[in-house]
Amino acid sequence: MAGLTHFDGKGDAHMVDVSDKDVTARVAVAEGHIRMAPQTFDLIAEGRAKKGDVLSVARLAGIMGAKKTPDLIPLCHPLPVTRVAVDLTLDPDLPGIRIEGTVKTTGQTGVEMEALTAVSVAALTVYDMAKAVDRAMEIGGIRVVLKDGGKSGRYEAT
Repeated sequence: MAGLTHFDGKGDAHMVDVSDKDVTARVAVAEGHIRMAPQTFDLIAEGRAKKGDVLSVARLAGIMGAKKTPDLIPLCHPLPVTRVAVDLTLDPDLPGIRIEGTVKTTGQTGVEMEALTAVSVAALTVYDMAKAVDRAMEIGGIRVVLKDGGKSGRYEAT
């Protein structure tokens, strides 16, 4: 289990001890998308979804999801999240919605999981709000595109 920090020498899962790490400003950005039928895209873009404003509800759900990350992901540290932003962009070329989540904190561990959770929950919310008209929607491309702060420094996806 060398290199996997959530396992001890015996291979048992454990929460990583971050008490000796420096408190630093940290940020993570994640992205993803949800593809859908052109008719579903039009329904959302025109604000005609029966459940309401899909993009606003998904944005709020993503923010809430980021704040609940330690309740959802085992061994994830609860962090004092100082900023969560979720941007949903209509993309007719998918067709669908591109989602970006940005999370910031000042702490002893990073916020990659919170950013990934924000994007995932926002995408799931879009699916939930439009599934009555399009059960074939596809969620994908969820990944960290930026991580900065802490001992390991900056990571940017290529």
